[in-house]
Amino acid sequence: MAVQFKMTDEALEMIAQRFRCMGEPMRLKILRNLESGEKSVGELVEELGANQANVSKHLKMLLESGLLARRSQGTSAYYTISDPMVLKLCATVCEGVEEKLRHQAEGFGLTVARKRK
Repeated sequence: MAVQFKMTDEALEMIAQRFRCMGEPMRLKILRNLESGEKSVGELVEELGANQANVSKHLKMLLESGLLARRSQGTSAYYTISDPMVLKLCATVCEGVEEKLRHQAEGFGLTVARKRK
């Protein structure tokens, strides 16, 4: 049985800020792209097919929320996921969405193969 802790208003605001930060598709794309490891801004721009200003804006928000870490090397900035729990949270949400879509497809008489883990 899990132990319940009373959360302060400040702690709840921090949690809400993380959820708000993850509530944007481009930021989710960035997180997914960084699952494989550290990348430079240039690499992210190229792999996401977005412009540098847009990617940099989203990287700043992810960094400020504590989900990413940044390191500079010369004139380049490199980003990595600093809180691996965010990947577990994303996986949990994705599995829930996948299950919902599977049920909807079955409602139309379609069969959807389950993804192998």
